Amino acid sequence: MSQIASSMALQRQLARSGTQLAKAPVSRVQSRNLQDIAITRTGKPIIRISGGRSSLGGHTATVFGATGFLGRYIVNRLARAGCTVVVPFREEMAKRHLKVSGDLGRVVFLEGDLRNTASIEEAVRHSDIVYNLIGRDYPTKNFDLEDVHVEGATRIADAVAKYDVDRFVHVSSHSVSKDSPSEFYRTKARGEEAVRNIFPETTIVRPAPLFGFEDRLLHRLAKSSNLLTSNNLEERFWPVHAIDVGEALEKMCHDDSTAGETYELYGPKQYQMAEIKELVEREILKSRRHINIPRQIMTPIAQLMNKLVWFSTMSKDSVAREFIDQTIDPNAKTFKDLGIEPTDLANFTYHYLQAYRSSSYYDLPPMTEREKREEKKYLHVLDDQ
Repeated sequence: MSQIASSMALQRQLARSGTQLAKAPVSRVQSRNLQDIAITRTGKPIIRISGGRSSLGGHTATVFGATGFLGRYIVNRLARAGCTVVVPFREEMAKRHLKVSGDLGRVVFLEGDLRNTASIEEAVRHSDIVYNLIGRDYPTKNFDLEDVHVEGATRIADAVAKYDVDRFVHVSSHSVSKDSPSEFYRTKARGEEAVRNIFPETTIVRPAPLFGFEDRLLHRLAKSSNLLTSNNLEERFWPVHAIDVGEALEKMCHDDSTAGETYELYGPKQYQMAEIKELVEREILKSRRHINIPRQIMTPIAQLMNKLVWFSTMSKDSVAREFIDQTIDPNAKTFKDLGIEPTDLANFTYHYLQAYRSSSYYDLPPMTEREKREEKKYLHVLDDQ
């Protein structure tokens, strides 16, 4: 009303002064357009807005496994867009960094357990999209790979189907196969089959090995403690940026046409592990030694270390995965179907590995393309020769 009154007062003032005023539209409070409201598969209205961190619309999403490497990227993207994000957690200290991903009250934490069906149902019953990012690289005394990848995924899918959640995105792995020599890939394949049987509209995502600030790829090669290998670093795969995968998962939340589809998310270039090692050493200006041990000897050593130590280390299955190159399903969709251009690993080695440099070279900028071309023109000879 105050806006209407001020507009009328302006017209009267201009009329007294003799100024002719064209028919000025009376300003009104802008009403929400109908296209901002989307009707989901189950008939639930969702207010989709292009707002930011403090927006009050959007989806309610549950992200299982949000405390892991990939989880923080999807939680951050959803929460800063105004979505309410429910984060089930087991350890209090493992989820603190996610609190600041969104505005006050947008990130909700619920204590849960993968074997507690009631806690799983409590986490999903108010949501319209559920992400399952839970996975293990090695078995522990509490959970083996079957418990996490098959039984745990089945419980989550059961809860999604029980409350008829609109969308379910299940993050699996590359190279999955029920006939794989790796237990990790076999259980991931059975997990995909289980969730699709329970909830046919499940979107399955198979990311390649991820790289980023907290990855187990670049940092593992850059650490001096990474000594033992079994396949001479000959494993081949297409590494993918964690930020690109997070963007893809966010787009799946807003695009209902991705329901029931399978996506293979991988980078633009295939690398051999030895090639990545060279990139890492060139960036950190250090040489890391790797000792190759035959598979017959390495397997029992890794199995024993996995049982004796309490922190993340080698396992029997991790040795088997060194001998398996990444395979891609030709029938699956890719980044291109989501309108995303994946980025190459070589463009980010400086960004993620600078901390491994010594103080003498810490601020040395990365070489430009011109400097790299000039470097190849010269034959370098060591001074002590």
